[in-house]
Amino acid sequence: MLIGEFHHNIDDKGRIVIPTKYREELGNEFIITRGIEKCLYVYSYQEWEKLVNKLNTLPFTKRDARTFSRSFFSGATVCEFDKNGRINITSPLVSYADLKHECVIIGVNDRLEIWSRDGFQEFMNANSEKLDDIAEHLFEDVKDAL
Repeated sequence: MLIGEFHHNIDDKGRIVIPTKYREELGNEFIITRGIEKCLYVYSYQEWEKLVNKLNTLPFTKRDARTFSRSFFSGATVCEFDKNGRINITSPLVSYADLKHECVIIGVNDRLEIWSRDGFQEFMNANSEKLDDIAEHLFEDVKDAL
């Protein structure tokens, strides 16, 4: 399970250090792609395959399925760590997530997310007061979920 929050800088070549605890769970090669809220998603091969299997059940005749698949898969790339524990993020992904210098890397159960510091702060500010309501609606049918 991927959990926690770390702050690291991305360099001018698109390289960023991934914390050791995450590297161990991701394995030698993994997938990085566009996320949904202007962040990047990082999946181990095992989790990527689970997700691909779910996406393969979407009907290609549905416009939303095609649109999502195009965005998600066209941005995907196989990555591996260099000897310093860094990954090299492609320039289209750096641009998509607006990664400039300071970044936030968070574990979100089955994936990592890489955010610009400002983007993550904006997301947290916009949602922090809603968490009670979100939790209530998500778990209203589940007793003792939290």
